[in-house]
Amino acid sequence: MCQLVQSVTAIVSAAWIAFAFAACSSAPLGPYTVDTRPLASVKDKRARFREIFCAVLETHGHPLPDYRPCEKALTRVGQERKGKGKPVDLGVSHRHLVAGIVPGLGWECFADWLHASNSAAAHVRQFGYDVKLFPVSGLSGTEVNARQIRDTILAMPLQVSERRLVLIGYSKGLPDIFQAVVNYPEIRGRIAAVVSAAGAVGGSPLANPANQSQADLLRFFPGAKCQKGDEQAVNSLRPGVRRAWLAHNRLPHDFPYYSVVTYPDPARISAVLRDNYNRISKIDARNDSQLIFYDEVIPRSTLVAYVNCDHWALAVPVNRSHPVIGALFTTQNAYPREALLEAVLRFVEEDLNTAEQPTTRGLP
Repeated sequence: MCQLVQSVTAIVSAAWIAFAFAACSSAPLGPYTVDTRPLASVKDKRARFREIFCAVLETHGHPLPDYRPCEKALTRVGQERKGKGKPVDLGVSHRHLVAGIVPGLGWECFADWLHASNSAAAHVRQFGYDVKLFPVSGLSGTEVNARQIRDTILAMPLQVSERRLVLIGYSKGLPDIFQAVVNYPEIRGRIAAVVSAAGAVGGSPLANPANQSQADLLRFFPGAKCQKGDEQAVNSLRPGVRRAWLAHNRLPHDFPYYSVVTYPDPARISAVLRDNYNRISKIDARNDSQLIFYDEVIPRSTLVAYVNCDHWALAVPVNRSHPVIGALFTTQNAYPREALLEAVLRFVEEDLNTAEQPTTRGLP
């Protein structure tokens, strides 16, 4: 019982720190809708990704945790084109891509508590892919973390001309990646692609009223080993800061960019994240409890998917290691992440293979 109380206290504290910095909110003013106009300046390849993800789910997904039928795993938004029925290669990867995952704010503070099994990595390794979780400072801004990303990449056993690394930025991890590829051109030759996985491209409205001292409470999470860092994590997520950065920094065009966007049905928002969802809905109800959907899209990228899950469900597997907390608080945390990662890697590999000049695609 003592352990349960401690765990419940921890998840409630985490929910509050994850930008729940105000009292309970009222219901959204604007209605949720999937009747959304196409995004400007992106290449929409959702139809092909749906074919790949559906094939992965039905062929490999049933024995994996949190299986969900394809139609419930993705959200149909606006006029999604129909797929062309092209066969999906589910064999061993020829490029042997490596997913370099950069986590979000506070990850190192609660990672041990999660007891993550690394099942996604084990799953995709069966098919010739690999996964590396990049160590970054959970409470630092983008400059500190960009240097850590640079050091990790240069320490990897990849040849300079070997483009196998697919950098996947979850939440704040994406701004950290942006800073790294701008600041350190020496790493670009090893990168095959950059993927936003609910990445905070345009920041979060919840960061505006927040301050770093609230995020610093994560240092007292049970088992936390994180340090204070440069204490710029919250500031780096403010929409004004992110937009100013994008306006003054040109992302390199050495590799393509992809956007995987969380666009959940409101019923898919966990109970502990409901207040955050309602708060952001004062601006736009098409949010995942942390980010508005269009703030997750890299400008002039390839739109891969709208995923039907909330922000935590995409990457933070609370329900698997803490089922009681999942039942009470993270009530919509289940999602077929292993199949999603496999599908993203297969999609990127196919897209790279079919591109005439993959090293010159991306941002002008």
